[in-house]
Amino acid sequence: MTAPSKPRPPAFDPDDVNESNFTSYPEMHRAANQTRYNRRLGNHAGLKNFGVNLTRIIPGGQSSFRHAHSRQDEFVFVIEGEVVLETNSGAQVLTAGMCAGFPAGTGDAHRFINRTTRDVKLLVIGDRTADDEISYPDVDMRAVLGPDGVYKFTTKAGDPL
Repeated sequence: MTAPSKPRPPAFDPDDVNESNFTSYPEMHRAANQTRYNRRLGNHAGLKNFGVNLTRIIPGGQSSFRHAHSRQDEFVFVIEGEVVLETNSGAQVLTAGMCAGFPAGTGDAHRFINRTTRDVKLLVIGDRTADDEISYPDVDMRAVLGPDGVYKFTTKAGDPL
């Protein structure tokens, strides 16, 4: 049996994509959200219309603050581990092979929490629709996607963060 060869573009090994726990959240909200690590697979592939992230959440970590998008859809597939999905209707446990979808504009705020002792891996897919707004019901924060493709964060009242 021969060893597999290194894939040629457009194929690639996700492990070759840098993993980062960077978050664009304002400083006061960063620490709680640096317990998850993303490999930005869609960016690596040059995708423009939607994003694809391989997200690893360490034990005790969360994917983000609970949030809902006004214009962007999200889809999450659990690749490995057991994770708690929190939405407006409560919490439920998802295991490898399960998935969840979050249509834009529903206001159903969601996040994923790792309450186990092992890492969780998620495949997260979302579109990049312009003029998106993100609401965060559990923290005093909101975000608006600017024309430059960068989210601008404010308090719920609109004050800069």
